[in-house]
Amino acid sequence: MVPRLRWEGAMAVKRIFDLVVATVLLVLSAPLMAAIAVLVKLSSPGPVFFRQVRTGMNGRQFRMIKFRTMVDGAESLIRHSHNSITQGPVFKDPNDYRITPAGRYLRRLSLDELPQLFNVLKGEMSMVGPRPLPLDEADQVRGEHRRRFSVPPGITCFWQISGRSDVSYENWMRYDLEYVDKWTIWSDTSLLLQTVSAVLSRKGAY
Repeated sequence: MVPRLRWEGAMAVKRIFDLVVATVLLVLSAPLMAAIAVLVKLSSPGPVFFRQVRTGMNGRQFRMIKFRTMVDGAESLIRHSHNSITQGPVFKDPNDYRITPAGRYLRRLSLDELPQLFNVLKGEMSMVGPRPLPLDEADQVRGEHRRRFSVPPGITCFWQISGRSDVSYENWMRYDLEYVDKWTIWSDTSLLLQTVSAVLSRKGAY
């Protein structure tokens, strides 16, 4: 067990790291985000952004924001969970019919995730950490795996650099617990750098 003061100090450093990185990335990506917003708006009817309640650190709920990559109202459409490729309660279907053509392109390059930098600035997410899950999927995470919720959720983590949706549910949870047990600012920096090559490879991005 990490001493409380040491844990709080580490979390404070992580927060400063997040604020600096998120601010720099938002400034650099502002023109790109503006172009994506226009693309999403012109490509299909509906809002530019998609907001969904997710489970954060210690079970706290927050609204995660992404560029919309599915048809408007996709959450109300029936999801055929038997098509999920994760072999677990988390739904991932590479042939999901709700994804728009423009959305599929954004997903392959993970550009739909850029607005989550605002979640990082608000302190709801971190640059690096286990991905925040929708409430229904988070409720199905059991036992030891629930330790993934003991740190701030992140934009990227081991799951992203290891194949994303091609990673089985059990391996995904194992990666998250490995992060919880071993994270440092240096590992966060390394994971961010590795994410660049993982995104460019497009492996597991659907």
